[in-house]
Amino acid sequence: MIRRLLAVSTLAAAAFTATGAAHAQTVAITMDDGPNAESTPRMTVVERNQAILSALAKHHVQAALFVTSGYGASTPQGLPLLQAWSKAGHAIGNHTVTHPDLEKVSLAEYQRQVMECDRLISTLPGYQKWLRFTYLREGNTPEKIEGMRNFLLEHGYRNAYVSADTSDWRLNEKLVEVLKKNPNADLSPIRTAYLAHIKQRLLAYRELSQQLQGRDIAQVLLMHHNLLNALWLDDVLSEIEEMGWKIISPAEAFADPVYKLEPVRKAAGQSLLLSLGRILGLGLMPGGERLVDDGDYEIAELAKKGL
Repeated sequence: MIRRLLAVSTLAAAAFTATGAAHAQTVAITMDDGPNAESTPRMTVVERNQAILSALAKHHVQAALFVTSGYGASTPQGLPLLQAWSKAGHAIGNHTVTHPDLEKVSLAEYQRQVMECDRLISTLPGYQKWLRFTYLREGNTPEKIEGMRNFLLEHGYRNAYVSADTSDWRLNEKLVEVLKKNPNADLSPIRTAYLAHIKQRLLAYRELSQQLQGRDIAQVLLMHHNLLNALWLDDVLSEIEEMGWKIISPAEAFADPVYKLEPVRKAAGQSLLLSLGRILGLGLMPGGERLVDDGDYEIAELAKKGL
C-alpha cells in the first residue's frame, strides 16, 4: 500500500509538472449538510440559504453542496432551497439522508441511505455522482471499507475527498449558543476567530501538500451549510482572494491527480492529506495538532474574551 501511494504520488507530481504549475494556489469550496432547515437566531432558513448563495454569486464561485436530504431537502418546504443551489449552477453531491456514522450502522444501511439521497438529488441539474462520507469516515472494518469502495465503483460514484478540513461547525455551535443567550451580542470576536481559523487551516494544509506531494495541490475546502457561513462566507471568500489564492470549481479540483489516491480515512474529520501522511508513517508537522483539535484552540481563545 505504501509503495503504491508513493508511486502514484510521484506520477501525480510528474503529471502536474508536465502540464505546467498553476500560477496561484487553487481551492474549491464545498459545503456539507445542506440545505439545513433547522431554526437559528438572527436568520430564517430561507435567509441563511440565500445569504450563502449571494456570497458565492458575488465572488463568481461555483461550489458544491453535499446534500443530507433528511435535514430539510426532502420536505416540500426544503426542496426549493436545494433547487435554488441547482438553479444557481452549483454542483449537487450526496451526503446521505440522516448523516449516520459508518462505524455505527451496518454497511447495508449506509448504502441504503446513499441510494435514497441519490433518488432525490439525481433529478436536479448540477447533480454529480459524488459521495462525501459523513464525518469523513470510510469504515472501521475491511468489510465496510471494501464494501463501500465496491459500491461506489458499481454505481459510478466517486469519493468526494476533502484536503482542507475545517471546524466551522464548532464555531457555529458557539455562535448559536452566544446568540441564544443574548440576541444582541457583539459577534465580532467570533467573526475574527473564524477568519483566522480558515486562514490557518488553508496555510497548514498547503504546507502539508508540499511535504507529501512536493507541490501545491488543488485544495478542496470543507465547510457547512450553517448560520456561521450565512453571516461570513462573503468575508471568507474575500480573505481567500486577498491571500492570492484562486477559487476554482470542485470539478476542476477533483481533476488533480492527488484525488486518485485511496487512503482509508478512519478518523473523524480526517482529510485526504492527513490520511496520506499517516499511511506513510509521518507524524503531524509542527503546529499540526491544530488540524485535529476540532476548533479547541479557537474556542479557548473566545473563552478568554468571555464568550
